[in-house]
Amino acid sequence: MTAHPFLDGTVKPLFIDGQWRPARSGDSFESIDPSTGHVLTRVARGDAADIDDAVAAARRAFDSEWQSWKPFDRQALMLDVAAAIDRRFEDLARLESMDMGAPLARTLSFRRWIQQTFRYYAAQALSIRGDVLSNSAPGDYLSYSLKLPLGVVGAIIPWNGPLITQLWSICPVLATGCTLVLKPAEEAPLSTLMMAEILHEAGVPKGVINVVPGPGPTAGAALAAHRDVDKIAFTGSTLTGRKIIEASATNMKRVAVELGGKSPDIVFADADLELAARGAAMACFNNSGQVCYAGTRLFVERSIYADFVEKVAEVGRSLKVGPSLDPQTQLGPLASSMQLEKVTGYFDIARADGARIVSGGERLGGDLADGFFVSPTVLADVDNSMRVAREEIFGPVIAAIPFDSEAEVVAMANDTTYGLGSGIWTQNLGRAHRVARSLRAGMTWTNCYAVTDPGVTMTGARQSGYGVKGGPWHLDEYLLNKTVWMNIAGE
Repeated sequence: MTAHPFLDGTVKPLFIDGQWRPARSGDSFESIDPSTGHVLTRVARGDAADIDDAVAAARRAFDSEWQSWKPFDRQALMLDVAAAIDRRFEDLARLESMDMGAPLARTLSFRRWIQQTFRYYAAQALSIRGDVLSNSAPGDYLSYSLKLPLGVVGAIIPWNGPLITQLWSICPVLATGCTLVLKPAEEAPLSTLMMAEILHEAGVPKGVINVVPGPGPTAGAALAAHRDVDKIAFTGSTLTGRKIIEASATNMKRVAVELGGKSPDIVFADADLELAARGAAMACFNNSGQVCYAGTRLFVERSIYADFVEKVAEVGRSLKVGPSLDPQTQLGPLASSMQLEKVTGYFDIARADGARIVSGGERLGGDLADGFFVSPTVLADVDNSMRVAREEIFGPVIAAIPFDSEAEVVAMANDTTYGLGSGIWTQNLGRAHRVARSLRAGMTWTNCYAVTDPGVTMTGARQSGYGVKGGPWHLDEYLLNKTVWMNIAGE
């Protein structure tokens, strides 16, 4: 086992009301290194009783002096937190790689993005404002709006990138004056627990940020249904998202859900094919395919289909798959044995449905046999009706589908229940704009893929969810827009 200062050999406790504490049940679970299959540590297993404690702590903090903090004070706190994270960033990135399997080169690259995110939302803290609203009511009335913190927020984040996804709740909570109960996934809770430690040591008041790892059916369900939670933010599968939405009806809490995807990535014959081949490959293979908006359905114009698919496969073959802490690794393992079983199961499904495996299509053995590794995979001769083209695999598996015309590919791209990401590769400016407008997805990249920035909105459509992350409208989801009427008549 590789040593890490956060892993001291003890069970990692829950973080509630500014204190570390065991689960009420006394139960814990193993955190597994997916590169080796070995146990990293044990983590306290939170359940409904612990969620109750965390929500109560968040409510007390919301009703306390936290509400007296001015926007300048919250901004200053966020900048202090950003500096504290930066001082311990290498350890934080390394812990994320050990816990969920992302290559260290990838997690270390998040340093700038995390600093951007905290600083962007710190600036937003000073920009919250209401409006004076014109009215035509008989008499003499002043009407205006105030934007006030919504209250207690519950956030449930996935295992495929907690170092990043936790910030989509932590930062708007700190910027607006809300409080937070955060439930990380059992598969990768460690970077979120370490983040709680950093936030607390940087001066975030007790109860403002609480972290309760635990199973979705118990801890997650309790958080989603809790009557004293004012908003729930969920990132994960569409099936679980539906359950979250149903549970939110207990008190009509606000809900934002980012769910699954089966995103189309479209390559026209006039594209820069070298750029497109690398871009299309990494649109899926990045993070070993464990990205909700990954470009997993690759549509290629028929005149270039065979050659281009081979180019993409060659990119996959050239990538170094290996342990997450190896500095040369470009693709790490899948995050869990369960995910490994799911992804490799699709190789047999693809063969049975008539798809051809151009590259990959196997679990990796040898020195990697103990970990959860699969090779980057390209499937050809895929029809848009096949299961590998319909279902979210969440692994490094590209389904390549030929097309003949712009109208045909738009129709096929939109023939899905999802609507998260999409990509277009072409040098025809008019076509790029037409297709981008026609794709039923919350995000479209042209001649690039998966470029993100905290100041630019991310959103989904259809069964990929609703609500926004990032950009100028994100804070509105954490604010109550309150209207005030004043009779200002002289008599």
